[in-house]
Amino acid sequence: MDNAQTAKTERNFVGLSSIDYRGKPSTLCPGCGHNTVSNQIQQAVFELGLMPEMVAKFSGIGCSSKSLNYFLQRSFGFNGLHGRMPTLVTGACFADRRIKAIGISGDGDSASIGLGHFKHIIRRNVPMVYIIENNGVYGLTKGQFSATSDLGLELKHQGKNFLPPLDLCMEALISGAKFVARTFSGDIKQMKELLKAAIMHNGIAVIDVISPCVTFNNRDEALQSYTWGRENEAPIQDITYVPRAQAIHIKDFQEGETREVRLHDSSSIILKKIDRDYDPTDKHAALDLLTGSYKNHYFATGLIYIENAPTNIYDEFDFVEEPLNRLTPDRLRPDAAALERINLMYH
Repeated sequence: MDNAQTAKTERNFVGLSSIDYRGKPSTLCPGCGHNTVSNQIQQAVFELGLMPEMVAKFSGIGCSSKSLNYFLQRSFGFNGLHGRMPTLVTGACFADRRIKAIGISGDGDSASIGLGHFKHIIRRNVPMVYIIENNGVYGLTKGQFSATSDLGLELKHQGKNFLPPLDLCMEALISGAKFVARTFSGDIKQMKELLKAAIMHNGIAVIDVISPCVTFNNRDEALQSYTWGRENEAPIQDITYVPRAQAIHIKDFQEGETREVRLHDSSSIILKKIDRDYDPTDKHAALDLLTGSYKNHYFATGLIYIENAPTNIYDEFDFVEEPLNRLTPDRLRPDAAALERINLMYH
């Protein structure tokens, strides 16, 4: 039985096969890490048993933003202006809080023109998965340096980069994100499990994916290259997503053992400590980890920080469960008596 036949026979608990979660054929460069991200998004959504129609996809401008075409063809997608993806997601989530929003961005889209939007959607804690396909260059416009390019990086047509890079995981953490992770596009298992956990998180979940550009940022010594990534990747956990029914609770967490981090819907991820005692619920430890990796010029992959925050922006605005775009005029407009009471409040 070939892979296509196998995919047709394997179905999730909503009765769909993995074929139902596919997108169009990719037009990105062969070997681009962004294609792996697309594949793992569709696999994660399939394994979680979400209906594609209940997932909405959003992006800005760049190679990364083309990725919407390559997964979940049955889902609604919106490709917006450069750096403005977070505003689109905010509006869509306000209109229908039932949807699972996935935003795809790049280092140029989020770390340069969209940095303000990136930080403010985190501050507002809009429930979404914010994926940054980080390759350290503007790949769509012939490989100019981006805000995450290595200091001193030399590229054939761009010369030498004289500006220090931004660390988007650190930016997310200090902006108040309750879920911050980093992965490498070549580490398929880790990426998929992080995506599943992020989708089920009750708030914004930021995943910085080091996704090498095979065309413009392909020097072996570049931080975002495949060669450098393979040789210097330092996973901080061995991650497995555990569905709700299989949750295991461990109180004591010693070095070399595993610890369960319980998510807001009672699902969990299992973290395995490797060479040091790392607690992803400790924000100070997360800042130390990111500071150390930045200073020593390496990236640590895995779940960097998670916080069990019981509320998100829906709770702050006291949203009703029914989608706002389904409310009828009689429910949206106050009657004469209610309007009079409102007016009297401001006399």
